Amino acid sequence: MQKLVDFLARSVVSQPDEVRVNAVEGETVIIVELQVHDDDVECLVGSDGQVIKAIRQVIGAASGRRKTMLELVNTQVQPIAEAGAEE
Repeated sequence: MQKLVDFLARSVVSQPDEVRVNAVEGETVIIVELQVHDDDVECLVGSDGQVIKAIRQVIGAASGRRKTMLELVNTQVQPIAEAGAEE
């Protein structure tokens, strides 16, 4: 499953070397985390998310009876606001 998601993602992004895929497989579920370069996120989720939906459908069909979840992991680190900083 991990190789399939890697192949599909690298096929549509502009920076394929930045694609990272992590899969955790259980008895009844497969969780796949997809990480791409920040510039390529729009490529996957733009146009109403048609590309990411298509990838989810393909891996869902390939997973058989196990439920498959594909999550797009955000690579941007959000700064943590200090307590009491808002005044």
